Amino acid sequence: MAREWCDEGKVWRPPRAPFAYMSAMEGNPFNLFGDPDEFRARMEELQEQMQSSQRVAWADNAIKLAVEMTVASIGRLELTGNADEQAMQVRDAIRLLFPEAVTLVSEARQGLA
Repeated sequence: MAREWCDEGKVWRPPRAPFAYMSAMEGNPFNLFGDPDEFRARMEELQEQMQSSQRVAWADNAIKLAVEMTVASIGRLELTGNADEQAMQVRDAIRLLFPEAVTLVSEARQGLA
């Protein structure tokens, strides 16, 4: 590539682009993304894919929260008595926790529909 020097050899300037490159810019010079309708359609597809991914992520997080909430609550139980009494205590705890977990999971499923 030949170099062109300006102002008595102090500033370097790249050589001028040949006219062959100018043919790509014919018409609208700001049409960088091709057909505007096609670009809009692709952007809408991308938006739909991102929304779908967000719904799946939200559902996953809701289900994970339901499981973690149940496990943490049962883990905090201080069971006393014999095996039958302990089983009754676990059942009572699950009876309180289960509706909340079911609500989270059902909302997650509705978000995926």
